[in-house]
This record gives sequence, C-alpha cells and structure tokens, in this order.
Amino acid sequence: MRSRQRMFAAVMRLLLKCLRLGRRRRFKLVRQAGQLWHYGRLCLRSLLYNSFTNGDVVLDSLFEPVYWLVDHVTRWFGVVFVALVIGLTSSIVAIVYICLLPLILQTYTPAWICWHLAYGHWNLLMIVFHYYKAITTSPGYPPQAKNDLTGVSICRKCIAPKPARTHHCSICNRCVLKMDHHCPWLNNCVGHYNHRYFFSFCLFMTMGCIYCSISGWDMFRDAYAAIERMKLLEKERLQVAANQTYYQTPPPNFSFRQRAFHKSVVYLWVLCSSVALALGALTLWHAALITRGETSIERHINKKERQRLQKKGKVFRNPYSYGSWDNWKVFLGVDMPRHWLTRVLLPSPHLPHGTGLSWELPPCVSDQHVPLLAI
Repeated sequence: MRSRQRMFAAVMRLLLKCLRLGRRRRFKLVRQAGQLWHYGRLCLRSLLYNSFTNGDVVLDSLFEPVYWLVDHVTRWFGVVFVALVIGLTSSIVAIVYICLLPLILQTYTPAWICWHLAYGHWNLLMIVFHYYKAITTSPGYPPQAKNDLTGVSICRKCIAPKPARTHHCSICNRCVLKMDHHCPWLNNCVGHYNHRYFFSFCLFMTMGCIYCSISGWDMFRDAYAAIERMKLLEKERLQVAANQTYYQTPPPNFSFRQRAFHKSVVYLWVLCSSVALALGALTLWHAALITRGETSIERHINKKERQRLQKKGKVFRNPYSYGSWDNWKVFLGVDMPRHWLTRVLLPSPHLPHGTGLSWELPPCVSDQHVPLLAI
C-alpha cells in the first residue's frame, strides 16, 4: 500500500514538473516573439525617423544582405578574375605569334610587316605595363591618426579621418583616397594612385582588340568559311562511309593542324570584338568622367547636389574641375609638352598630382582659379 502511494506521488511530481517546464517554454517563446516584434518596430521607425528618408534609403536597407553577399563574393573571386584576364590575353598573344605572325611575314609587304610588328609590340607592352601597375599599386589610404589631418569628416564605418574625395570601400573594408570604384578584374580598388593605370589599361586593351579585329577580319571570314566547309565534307564522308561501294572515293580529311588554325582565328576575332565593344563602352564612360573632373562615385553625388541647388535657383560648380583640357593634363600628369610622349605614349610610373589628402591647384592648370561650389 505504501509503495503504491509512493509511486503515485512520484508520478504526480513528474507531471507537475513537466507542466512547469512547458509553462516556462511557452513563456520563453512568448518573450522571444515580443522581443522580435519590438525590434522590427524599432527598425521600421528608424527608416522613418527624419525627413531625409526616401525610397532610395528604404531600398538600400532592403538590399543590404544582397550587397553584403556581392561584396564578399567579389572579394574572394578577385583572384579568379585576374587569372582569367591573364589567361585570355595570353591565349590571344599565343595565337597571334603561332598562327598569324608567320602568315603576315609570308604575305605582307615589308612596310606593312614593320608597321604590324612595331604597333603590335608597342600596344602589348602598354597593356602589360599598365595592368601590372594597376593591380600592384595601392590606390592610397588616409592616415589613421586623427592628429594628422584637420578639417575633415569622420568615416562612420571605420571611424577614421576621411579627407575630401575619399570614400569607404565595403569590399576592401577601408577608406580609399579619391575612390572611383572597386574593380574585380584588378582585384583592387581604383583610387588616387592607380586611376591613371586603370584607364590606360582599358584604353590600350580596347585599342589592341580593335587592331586585332580589323586586321583579322579577312582571315576570320576565310577561317569561318573553311570551318563550314569542313562540316559539310565531314557529313559527306559519313554518308559515303555508310553507303560506300568499290568505285566511290571518300572526301579528303582535314588535318588537326588545319582545324586548330581555323578555330583559333575564329576564337581570336570573336573574343577581341566582344571585348572591344564592352571595354570600349567602359573606356568612353570613364573618359567622359575624366573630362568633367569626376569619379564614378562623385558623378552620382554631384548629380544630386546639382538638382538640390537647382531647386534653390543656384548653379553647381565642381570644385575639382579645371576645364576639359586641363582635367586631362592633371589626370595624365602632363606638366610640359614632352610629357605627352614620355608619360602618355610610353610606359611611365610617375605619381599623380597631389597626395590625395588635399587638393591644391596643380601647376599644369592654365586658368589659375578654382571654381566655386555654388554661386
């Protein structure tokens, strides 16, 4: 009898303990749900807490996870993109030397041979030099010590001094002087110290692709026609092999070297033409920005500032623009006429004007006045 009472008491205690645990878990779930609800309300109110919030801010907040994913993917795949650029460029150079150069030496006149050899090797030298300098040169970073700079803002992400024209790169996770953009094909930011190398690489790569496309147009047509003829003869050969009699002769077979030659010419022309169109459009875009004395980021900032001042009846003036011609001289570092040869048409590792921390008037600017921000 006592054993039954003890067993019943133990069962009741276990039941009460389970009820208490269940009640605690329900209270915990309710408390967590309440915390999530309050957090969601706080996030929603943070988007609407002042008059500067608009649709762009809301969209940026909603797409923040996408931006984070893109930043991390770009950071890790930068090495792959650089290897892809080197591999594709090397394949084009190998095809030119192995397939096209012997044909040029056999069929072209001596004057055209000299021109192709001189221009082709000069263009290749400029591409290799500027791409190497663009990926190995640091874009420039502001100092971390707060006592080194005065009158600058503070970056809200890295909590460090932020000079004029400096922006924070979410992929590099630091501020970059005169930042234009982060280029995955360089695995590097394009900033104050390597902006010229980046643009020169784009320009000479576009010129090289256009040169290959124009020079290889006739070879491309012949190679494409030869490949189509190969396909027809291969189909005829299979048909003859299926219905062969003693008096039928199969079509001739093309050698592996002939097939590889024609396919390499088609590959060269298609790749160069595609890169010339895509990279040429990018080069023209950056040329327009350089003409206006802007970077890619400053173009959007100046556009919003221009619209804001226009509503007030004022005119926006870019304080870093010195005129179209002088902007190009400042960007390329041309201080005297001979620099167009030594610094533009030949490889040159010269530094840009200024340190990227302050923007004094360059000595090569002809009009000695700085435009106002707004008048």
